[in-house]
Amino acid sequence: MANRDLSQLTPKELARVEREIARRHIGKFPWLATIAGLSIFAGWLALWPLVFLDVIPLWTGLVAATLLAILGYLPSHEAQHDIIARPGSRLRWLNELVGHLAIVPLALPYRLARTTHTQHHLHTNDPKLDPDYSSRADGPLQAIWQAIQNTQPRSRGGFNAYARTLKRLGRMDILMEAIIYRTVWFTIMFTLAWNGYALEAAALWWLPHHVGYIYIQYYLSWAPHHPANETSRYRHTRSFRAALGNIGSLGMQYHIVHHLHPRIPFLRTPEAYWEMRPVLEAQGARVEDL
Repeated sequence: MANRDLSQLTPKELARVEREIARRHIGKFPWLATIAGLSIFAGWLALWPLVFLDVIPLWTGLVAATLLAILGYLPSHEAQHDIIARPGSRLRWLNELVGHLAIVPLALPYRLARTTHTQHHLHTNDPKLDPDYSSRADGPLQAIWQAIQNTQPRSRGGFNAYARTLKRLGRMDILMEAIIYRTVWFTIMFTLAWNGYALEAAALWWLPHHVGYIYIQYYLSWAPHHPANETSRYRHTRSFRAALGNIGSLGMQYHIVHHLHPRIPFLRTPEAYWEMRPVLEAQGARVEDL
């Protein structure tokens, strides 16, 4: 691709070349993501007896639970896009199982996450329709502060924005499921605190939920779309060079490929990006930073 002259191709022809590249990366079963999703949930469960029985110190449990909460979003994200198994296929149950369990450490209801994330893809950077638009900020520090604000009960963003999206779609069933999910979560937190385990509850679930949400909103919602003022296919998302590298940014440096071809598995996105980059550049995509 690097040696191919793209200057004479029309946008339609460029799109065809782009799809040909994407097809080479779609359809590969994400074994690692599937195993990781189930392992993350199992590892998080194991932290509870390890901390309660003083096998590991509380601070170690906090660090581990926070990392698992953040990392768990990635395999669930694969499931949200039906990458593990399509609807009606033999392994669909596995897709949904991974989707649900991997984000339990994040205390995030799966059906809410999938539905609102789909709306984000359909309406990226639309101030009225993108449920993640509240992450918009002028710079990194403001983005972190905005993410913190979005975790607050009276915020316009975060779960309140997701609730408005579900109401607009008429998906009161998913909204009610999310309310029940959150109520159960708060009940567990309160019960643990009431019985003298407030620090354990905070370290293993409450803080990982909040820190994880802020981290994910920064790298998944803000950084790839900044400054979030365009809505066209090749301009609403970008590639970027993260200060923490590709691993530290959860692989979101190549997020533009995910928006263009969301069924490319997460681990194949970097390779797809570098193959596709000349085409994306010719299409006017925001790839100048990487």
